[in-house]
Amino acid sequence: MNKIIENIYSRRAIRSFLDKPIPEDLIQEIINAGNMTPSGSNMQPWRFVVVQDKSFREKLVKAAMPKYKNYMEAASDAFKERRKKVDEVTTDSIYYSAPLIIFVIGTKGITVDLDCPMVCENMMLAARSLDIGSCWVLFGSFPVNDEEIKKALELKDGEKVYGPIIFGYPKDGFPQTPDKKPPIVKRI
Repeated sequence: MNKIIENIYSRRAIRSFLDKPIPEDLIQEIINAGNMTPSGSNMQPWRFVVVQDKSFREKLVKAAMPKYKNYMEAASDAFKERRKKVDEVTTDSIYYSAPLIIFVIGTKGITVDLDCPMVCENMMLAARSLDIGSCWVLFGSFPVNDEEIKKALELKDGEKVYGPIIFGYPKDGFPQTPDKKPPIVKRI
């Protein structure tokens, strides 16, 4: 099988990591892969904030937890059940104690809502090719309204967080590909 297709097929969301730092050259490789993403009119409306500091990650978790709990109270029973399985195996339901968090931050632009998610996927695919696990974490964007965190991220008016993405070496390897529904395709 083609290595790129194999990489796409084998990328999984990883939420359990070894306590092992990712070398700086590999972090830069992941960022470079994101930066190579195509964008409308080549505007490249993104920037990256790399978080490796454990005490700052703890601040992020503390700021996100109240919103996470509120979100979970309103969630469907099916979603609560899926999250219960995740929450039982970690003390950090937001960033999963990952050694690396990268915030992808986009600026205003006509195609930014399309461009920045592609940046995230490029980064996650690059990580998989380096045997590094990753997961895009919605709940990880919850603390961006906290003033101290906004300041640390240098988040400006008109900017939006499209990550954050967590990265690390998988504690239990890469899981098997789950069954997928067949694609729905209409041909004309």
